[in-house]
Amino acid sequence: MGIRNKLYYSIKPWVPERLRLALRGWLTRRQRERCREVWPILPGSERPPKDWPGWPEGKKFAFVLTHDVEGPSGVAKCRQLMEVEKKWGFRSLFNFIPEADYRVTKELRDELVREGFEVGVHDLHHDGKLYNSREGFAAQAAQINRYLKEWGAAGFRSGFMFHNLEWLHDLDIQYDASTFDTDPFEAQPDAAGTIFPFWIQGANGRGYVELPYTLVQDSTLFLIKETTPALWQQKADWVAEKGGMVLLNLHPDYMAFPGESPRLRTLPVSVYEQFLRHMREKHASTMWHVLPRQVASFVAPLKLAQVRKPKRVCMVTYSYFLADARVTRYAEALAARGDHVDVLSLRRWQNNPEPEQAGNIQVVRLQSRLRKEETTPFSYLWPILRFFCVSALWIFREHRRKPYDFFHIHNIPDFLVFTAAYPKLTGAKVLLDIHDIVPEYYQSKFGGSKNSITQRMLKLTERWSAKLSDHVILGNDLWLEPYTRRTGAAGRCTVFINNVDTDIFRPRPRTRQDGKFLILFPGGLQWHQGVDIALRAFQIVSRQAPQAEFHIYGDGNMRGSLVELSQQLGLDGKVRFFEPIPVRAVAGVMANADLGVVPKRADSFGNEAYSTKIMEFMSLGIPVVISSTKIDRFYFDDSVVRFFESGNVEALAAALLEMIRNPDQRRAMAARASQYALRNSWDTRKADYLNLVDSICPPVTGNGLAAGVPRIMSA
Repeated sequence: MGIRNKLYYSIKPWVPERLRLALRGWLTRRQRERCREVWPILPGSERPPKDWPGWPEGKKFAFVLTHDVEGPSGVAKCRQLMEVEKKWGFRSLFNFIPEADYRVTKELRDELVREGFEVGVHDLHHDGKLYNSREGFAAQAAQINRYLKEWGAAGFRSGFMFHNLEWLHDLDIQYDASTFDTDPFEAQPDAAGTIFPFWIQGANGRGYVELPYTLVQDSTLFLIKETTPALWQQKADWVAEKGGMVLLNLHPDYMAFPGESPRLRTLPVSVYEQFLRHMREKHASTMWHVLPRQVASFVAPLKLAQVRKPKRVCMVTYSYFLADARVTRYAEALAARGDHVDVLSLRRWQNNPEPEQAGNIQVVRLQSRLRKEETTPFSYLWPILRFFCVSALWIFREHRRKPYDFFHIHNIPDFLVFTAAYPKLTGAKVLLDIHDIVPEYYQSKFGGSKNSITQRMLKLTERWSAKLSDHVILGNDLWLEPYTRRTGAAGRCTVFINNVDTDIFRPRPRTRQDGKFLILFPGGLQWHQGVDIALRAFQIVSRQAPQAEFHIYGDGNMRGSLVELSQQLGLDGKVRFFEPIPVRAVAGVMANADLGVVPKRADSFGNEAYSTKIMEFMSLGIPVVISSTKIDRFYFDDSVVRFFESGNVEALAAALLEMIRNPDQRRAMAARASQYALRNSWDTRKADYLNLVDSICPPVTGNGLAAGVPRIMSA
């Protein structure tokens, strides 16, 4: 129970009722529009539990009525309400507070049971303090158990719908009814996310059934100024269609019977009768109308786990999403299991659809990127700062409207993680993904001393970014020690290299049949990538292998100078530059190559930067020549790649010519490399990533729907 709720329930007795209701009504009506996508119907809540057998007697859905009696006026109306329900052929549960400011007699309880109704325990004091501490709950649980036994009650419901499903194992109950499928107006608005009952497993095989209410409470109806049963009827029809459980909770205290003077919060009993008539006339033959204890008796032996509620995930990447294999892998893995993923990224073309929807992934492109302008630190930083501001505002707005559970933020830069600062404060979880370690990357791009003010600021930003994050992914094993040492994030880091997605990068027939020998480089055009070295080496190669062509797919701040160098070397027609293309399209281009080349510089950031293109070539069955860097020697050996001395133009030319002239060597190396790629593919790590996400942000089974939604205190 949060500090805000504790404070509210401490001062609540001293706040005039009229003021409380006016404030709650204003907040609730204001919030209603913002929550329209999750209330009164939560998409995905209609999915039945695994192995769901359907309802007894061939009925399509269950119909359950419950009432919480909060005060003396509610007790006085129980018999009237009982007669109304009997008139329409219904029976219900009446929950009473054992130690409230009223006394519920044994005679009333016995009468209700004789008439076919059920009696349950509603909290102990109904003061909002039941869950203030574990010790306090245990003490009150002993008292609650005494009343459960004395009343012959099977079920329990907490006051104000507060709940801790783990602590409730202290109670001797068959069922609890303190949760809901979706209700962002509650003081503890974390939803069960399902319209079906489910089992809460305890120790030694014990447990209980959880019965979430699925129709809006009467107390909410008058706050949003609804005067008809329309919301009940519409939601009940939807739940009936989906085969779930229609469970309504009303308070006799708030029900106005004929002859009563109007009060601040009352609902005419005629509204309730209209709803009962609707259910009787429309659903009589298809509904299984029973008491809560009967639902619990049916569900308990099934031990049905709660349906996993899809997460709402937001990814932020200062890159082109469809061309970034690392980001697309993560997004597609989450979307494939049913999570909703919004990706904030860059726009490559002005005609890109905005936003673009692909299944459970929505791509929102926030700004364009002009790499040709990124020649100085300021020109590089300025568009990043713009992207940061636009992303942070977008996230703030969307998270308030429909909260996210989880954020996966991709560097570069590290400080993009602060776009999720507001959601983090409201309970969302944040994962930072280090594609490139920033201080070293910056130094390779712009130079400068390791002890410069800029480097010290970058390392400080690195540390702050790690502190904000719940967990950090690093792009390779070599970065783990220096990163954890600099950030203090030991124990919160996991390494995920760019494991190749074999669903995309798989062997396929060549479509190119022009007799050319195609050498290919697909990747970023920065200095540390060493593409200029490859161009100079290819000048040598082209003289001895005139059938060879060199194709370069990529973008970066060196693109212009590389095009100019190619012209100076007289390679027009032999070297061709292409714009970057989406991941799935580039796989087809790479499959038509005869040889891949990854010529990174070992005396720069490239020495420890893992290149995913190596594994992609391997997975496609294309042999690859790579420079002998620290990172690549760590992961590969001479049996699967052809190494050359980094930065040595003649050595690279010799390696390329060797591979061109020896087709048997190429085939043998490609075969071994394919097996290596298969053993280290994304298929072998996808489950690890999903498990990591769930360890940071546990599967939402009764938690987290409305993180970030303002809490509307219960009256």
